[in-house]
Amino acid sequence: MQSLDEVSAAPAPVARPGLRLLLLPLVILAGMGLSVEAGLLGPLGEQVGHLWATLSIFGVGSAILFLLLLFAGPQKGPALTDLPRWQLIGGFLGPMYVVVLTLATPHIGIAMTMIAILSGQVGKSVLIDHFGWFGATRKKVNAERWLALVLIVAALILIARG
Repeated sequence: MQSLDEVSAAPAPVARPGLRLLLLPLVILAGMGLSVEAGLLGPLGEQVGHLWATLSIFGVGSAILFLLLLFAGPQKGPALTDLPRWQLIGGFLGPMYVVVLTLATPHIGIAMTMIAILSGQVGKSVLIDHFGWFGATRKKVNAERWLALVLIVAALILIARG
């Protein structure tokens, strides 16, 4: 079983330029989907309860993933029991994210919720890139990255005031 340090030292795959151009719009669309999800979850949480809303979202997602796996055929890779336990933290982080989304959105609005999430994501992502955690390719924090983070925090402040 690999430790976090061993995985951090492993080189991450480098995306080809054409693949990057294809993936960027898909990631932007996925981000748009998160805003829609927040808009749906807030009222659903108010109607059925925040934990039931979260469970329903993960239930539908699990059913869709099960169907995709069913039709995708055999998957390669190690058994789940062979993976380092820390890699399964996402199983905890995903539901916590959705519960917070469900709780916050009705009170602070979708735009404020999303920009707050974005500021947390970018802030932590800069650290992950800088230190090469979780097998990410190391990218030192430079002036442009600091400026991007400051601008996102400024956007958070402006949206909060507006």
